[in-house]
Amino acid sequence: MTVKIAIANQKGGVGKTDLCVNLAASLSSFSFNTLLVDLDPQANATDYLTRNNPQSSTCDLLMKDEIKLEDITLKTDFPNLSLAPSSIGLSAAQVQLANEVNMQFRLKRKLKALDGFDYVFIDTPPSLGLLTVNALTACDQVIIPIQTHYFAMDGVTKLLDTVNTIKEDLNPNLSVKGIVLTMYDRRTSLSKEVEEKVRNAFRGKVFKTVIPINVKLAESPSHHQPIITYAPRSTGAKAYLNLAKEFVG
Repeated sequence: MTVKIAIANQKGGVGKTDLCVNLAASLSSFSFNTLLVDLDPQANATDYLTRNNPQSSTCDLLMKDEIKLEDITLKTDFPNLSLAPSSIGLSAAQVQLANEVNMQFRLKRKLKALDGFDYVFIDTPPSLGLLTVNALTACDQVIIPIQTHYFAMDGVTKLLDTVNTIKEDLNPNLSVKGIVLTMYDRRTSLSKEVEEKVRNAFRGKVFKTVIPINVKLAESPSHHQPIITYAPRSTGAKAYLNLAKEFVG
């Protein structure tokens, strides 16, 4: 059975796309067939994994009834990792979707025919708009990245309220897989204080593995490679491989 996971946080700049790309890539390196669905109009995950401009995107998937998931899915340069790319057209699609009946189920219907994937990760935009609602309605689990900065938990309660509402009204199978602490700087007391605060607030829901601030991790998107291939010996690569192991249990 394919497990579908949304990576979500309406706060921008928390390392959401980094988490989505690198966790997916790490799992694919363990021979799990993995699909990354880019549902963010900024298309950062798409740019992370490919140098080309895809002809079709998740915009076509959501807006055109005749387009199927396999029609837009691309093989990446990395074994066992496929990509359903995004495009800027998704911004306009949100406006059109607002006028559709049952628009929140559009992605779920398109993902029904999934075949051959162990995991599907959905990178969502930094908002709680229609695209994020579509992702949460279509998924089994959600992972929330929280940066270890002063305003770390701003908006997380609202996101959890949204998750609970969707669970009650639209998707009873949805659960919070966990919270991942990102941009962790072991040299500062602030990161340690935020970690303690988050772990106390969300007991049992926070992954043990934290994602550190790492220069190689910051460089890897510009080389269109996940960290495990761009700098496999870096602390960032080790952290994501550990997170993937923790994820599969």
